[in-house]
Amino acid sequence: MNAAEEARQISQVSVRLLNRFPAASREAVGAVVGEAVAQFAGCPIRDFVPLLVERAATAKLGSLLEA
Repeated sequence: MNAAEEARQISQVSVRLLNRFPAASREAVGAVVGEAVAQFAGCPIRDFVPLLVERAATAKLGSLLEA
């Protein structure tokens, strides 16, 4: 996966998370997604990064909004 495709898919992840968590602000979703992306910064295989980012961000937002 090239960098442009990965960025497009990460953008789609953000949109899905905003729809799934309407109580979360755009800034909060962006911050959580950014943190998740940073976790995978050094990974040489990038094909599953958007999926892993979505899972990590969903878990984090879920736990933040439950409290």
